[in-house]
Amino acid sequence: MIDLLVDPFQYGFMTRALAATLVASVVCALLSCWLVLIGWSLMGDAVSHAVLPGVVLAYIVGAPFALGAVVFGFLAVALIGAVRNQGRVKEDAAIGIVFTTLFALGLVLISVTPSQTDLNHIIFGNLLGVSVSDLVQIGILGAIVALVLILKRRDFTLYAFDPTHAFAIGLNPRLLGAILLGLLALTAVTALQVVGIVLVVAMLIIPGATAYQLTDRFRVMLIVAPTLAALCGVVGLYISYYRDTSPGGMVVLTQGVLFFLVYLFGPTRGVVTKRLRSRGRIVAAPGGEVAA
Repeated sequence: MIDLLVDPFQYGFMTRALAATLVASVVCALLSCWLVLIGWSLMGDAVSHAVLPGVVLAYIVGAPFALGAVVFGFLAVALIGAVRNQGRVKEDAAIGIVFTTLFALGLVLISVTPSQTDLNHIIFGNLLGVSVSDLVQIGILGAIVALVLILKRRDFTLYAFDPTHAFAIGLNPRLLGAILLGLLALTAVTALQVVGIVLVVAMLIIPGATAYQLTDRFRVMLIVAPTLAALCGVVGLYISYYRDTSPGGMVVLTQGVLFFLVYLFGPTRGVVTKRLRSRGRIVAAPGGEVAA
């Protein structure tokens, strides 16, 4: 049993993959608590896909990936707002139009950009190819996002629950929203090496949604979501190693399976649990008999 647990991490690439997975999983899970609470699931999908051309352009000019991601993340939000406010297009349609257009632009840029590396790894991830420099970048970006989220957690939580009250006590809801969107773009870059652009949204939504099924207290969510995400990351890596499957895909698949298990069998909100609990109640039947 010990050999099964230790054997994968005798290789440097697996050790780096584990470190990158843990950092990305924890950071994405922290942010996912606010995204689920605010109702920004679709916005998370939009921003995570829209940063692709920014990342490719940053690669072309030799700039940090995070810079290009943040610029295009804010550009996507601005375009969504412009399309929504200036025409008859609703917000969900505006989000779909903007993020698919920017994502397509990123694909075109990848196809025409000469590169010694396979830029398709940006789309699908390259977890086993994480280098030391990649790991340092993931660690720095993850630390920045986690630090801001922790330091500003009360402001972000108030903004999520009641933006009007936040404004009344002197906070700037627009600024808080902009900061969250910037953190969303940075988090997308953090998770690029792990699962790629396509599956980033899963890591940004599933942990928070799973924790939300388990607790009503937001403080507890901030502990449960990262813990479950880290556990899924480790389990997914082990399965991918021994079954020779895609590591990033297996990490997300593990998170998805855990969500559905909690959705069905959760102690308080589980669908099956509630049905079993209701069937187990004793009620008075007609004629004075007792029926279950």
